Amino acid sequence: MASFGHVAIGIAAGRLFVAEPASKRALVGAMLGFSALSLLPDADVVAFALGIPYGAPFGHRGASHSLGAALLCGLLAWWAASRARSARPLRLGICVALVVATHGLLDAMTDGGRGVALLFPFSTERLFLPWRPIPVAPIGARLLSSRGLSVLAFELVAFAPLVAYALVPRFWRRGVSV
Repeated sequence: MASFGHVAIGIAAGRLFVAEPASKRALVGAMLGFSALSLLPDADVVAFALGIPYGAPFGHRGASHSLGAALLCGLLAWWAASRARSARPLRLGICVALVVATHGLLDAMTDGGRGVALLFPFSTERLFLPWRPIPVAPIGARLLSSRGLSVLAFELVAFAPLVAYALVPRFWRRGVSV
């Protein structure tokens, strides 16, 4: 994926998470935070610089893309929110886990690469989902190639409904006149 889809999930989750009425600052903060979380599994690209092979358990699309890693992130968010006495720590933990989990699941829906270690630590097998409609994006600067730009264009169209949900003001969706 070219990552636009991951970000679209994050901003939609931010919109869904923030209760009405919310300040624009809270909404933007939630959208940015959940967008960062949706991209978090790709921090594993540092493995390339460390000499860790792509197909290794901690290589790209490995452990960080697993459902177990998503659950761990959700538990950490719940724990931190509970310690800070934030409102709705359980809801935050669940939302964080779901947003992080979508990364590996979306990557498992791509048409290329070596699969995703969704079941780590129970299995290091790289998996794809049976339905694979998302074109795989080139990594790094190659994203700016014609192939990379076509993948980005696909994601812009495919994830437009999530972006519209996140960015269209709520009163428009309710049919309230301005």
